[in-house]
Amino acid sequence: MARPAIGFAGLGLMGAPMAANLLAAGWTVTGWNRSATALDEFAALGGTAVTDTAGLAGADVVIFMLPDLPVIVDAAGPLFQAWRADPPRPGTVVVVMSSVSPQRIHDFAALVAETSAGRASVVDAPVSGGTVGAAAGTLAIMVGGDRPDVDRVVPLLEDMGTTVRRMGPLGAGSLAKACNQLLVGTTTAALAEAAELAERAGLDVGALFDVLGGGLAASRVLEVVGPRLLAKDYTPTGPAKFMLKDLGFVCESARAVGAAVPMAEAGNVLYGHLVDQGLGAQDLAVVRETIARLGAEKGQP
Repeated sequence: MARPAIGFAGLGLMGAPMAANLLAAGWTVTGWNRSATALDEFAALGGTAVTDTAGLAGADVVIFMLPDLPVIVDAAGPLFQAWRADPPRPGTVVVVMSSVSPQRIHDFAALVAETSAGRASVVDAPVSGGTVGAAAGTLAIMVGGDRPDVDRVVPLLEDMGTTVRRMGPLGAGSLAKACNQLLVGTTTAALAEAAELAERAGLDVGALFDVLGGGLAASRVLEVVGPRLLAKDYTPTGPAKFMLKDLGFVCESARAVGAAVPMAEAGNVLYGHLVDQGLGAQDLAVVRETIARLGAEKGQP
């Protein structure tokens, strides 16, 4: 059986290397992005570039890697128009690989079903691993959707990630990603807080991180984000402002099931300060600067 043709919308920091890995694995990929530069780079790798998402209408699988559902719905306008005029093949799958609301993904699925005359369905498959994992093809991919739909897309997901797991029905992937972000966001903030406390008290932060890495406080977050916190290097590998969005999804999901999430609520406040300070476009590690500024506001030395 021929491999399905793939449409890929969103060739940014994460999407570009993910699409590149699909091309390298031999998939036929048509790509769209608002930036012409990203499209030129994609085409140079052997992809087919289109100027709007209507050009993705013939794909068997359409992947969206854009910041949030409202952006996806806006970008998908031309695609949906094309589908209304000429419905896609039955079994078409739309894969949302962005971090989105576990609740609102169902509204998006209803919109996809309506515009495709019931021929397309939605799978949510957000990722973890950052730009390094995206480039290396080692992402962890958390998948939600009906099993037949998930089975159709697992082969291509496995060319972008080394851990691909169906978490349950539609929305389960996004909820798993929200839990992931709860851990990443609060752990990064805790490490930033420890670094600021240690530095103000005269400790060597590098030595502190070394000893933490040898004990129970060791974590992948410490390994990956720790050096950026130590160097105060906030060059973006992904905008910190998205953590505010993601922790909002945690709180939203908690309200839906009656769960208590005090750490997520505290993190939501902290990352709200970060965005208010105008730091949202920088790397997640910039939360250390937010904590430093909060300390200065308290009159600490």
